[in-house]
Amino acid sequence: MSPRPPAEATALVAMMLLHNARREARLDEAGDVVVLEEQDRGRWDRQLIAEALALVEEAFRGGPGPFALQAAIAALHCRASRFKDTDWPSILGLYDQLERLQPSPIVSLNRAVAVAMVDGPQPALAIIDALAAGDLKNYHLLHAARADLLRRMGSPEEAASSYRRALALVTNDSERRFLERRLRELQE
Repeated sequence: MSPRPPAEATALVAMMLLHNARREARLDEAGDVVVLEEQDRGRWDRQLIAEALALVEEAFRGGPGPFALQAAIAALHCRASRFKDTDWPSILGLYDQLERLQPSPIVSLNRAVAVAMVDGPQPALAIIDALAAGDLKNYHLLHAARADLLRRMGSPEEAASSYRRALALVTNDSERRFLERRLRELQE
């Protein structure tokens, strides 16, 4: 295996710092998942974020490799002081580049979330449904994302079905509790 170019190694460090900076806000006191939209951004480590943002800029000077693009996406999330301030069009543009540079079903799934935030749930659902016919058909996060889109579109029965499919596939207890809670919320 050949060594990574220095810019990609820098981007990898930046990405790890950005993810670590948000670690404390990702789970609640009971150990349950807190989605990005609901995270208390005051719990994010601003010092780590500042350190990482400088590394993201440095990594991009070497050209946008896969890690640099992923770090830039994480940086845009961290730069937003509130979820509603997230620069989704820029995130979608970065996912477009990443999908061209390093195509994978996971990248496409993540891109679909950005599509939903920019263009609404319907075009994102079409992407997810296409992915569900392929390699990700047994991936719980695909079905969870599909359920969330259907919930947002006002299709509770279809959303519940997708949540049940995600629950049948999930192996992480924290994620299981989150999915069970979402399913209960639909049925109330």
